[in-house]
Amino acid sequence: MSRLDKYLWSVRIFKTRSDAADACKSGKVKVNGTEAKPSREVKAGDELVVRKLNILFEFKIIEPIDKRQPARLVPNYIENHTSEEELAKLNTPKESLFLYRERGTGRPTKKERRDMDGVMGFLEMDDEVDE
Repeated sequence: MSRLDKYLWSVRIFKTRSDAADACKSGKVKVNGTEAKPSREVKAGDELVVRKLNILFEFKIIEPIDKRQPARLVPNYIENHTSEEELAKLNTPKESLFLYRERGTGRPTKKERRDMDGVMGFLEMDDEVDE
C-alpha cells in the first residue's frame, strides 16, 4: 500500500509530490470513482482518473510503490487506459489568446481593445455552450 500523492509522483504522472497533493486536494484525482485525498492508500487493482490539461487520464495500478522510478520502469507499476479521444485533445491546436496585430503598431487604442474583448467574449460564450 502506498499514499496516493506519493504514488502519482513515483510513476511520473506529476513532476513533484506537492503538485500531486494539490491535484488531489482540488478534486482532480479520483480513485475507483470517488475523489481522493492525498493521504489515501492505494493498492493493486485500483483505478485512477486524473484530470490534467483538461484531459481525463485513466490508469490502473499494477503495483503500489513509494520510490520514484525511472521512466522506462513505470509500465511495470501502472497501465494507461486513456481513450484515444482524450489523447487526441493533446494534439488539437489551442485557440490563441491574442488576436493578430501587426508588429510595431504599438499599444491598442481603447476602441481596438473593446473590439478584441467583444470577440474574446463571443469565444468564451461558445465554450460555455459546448459544456
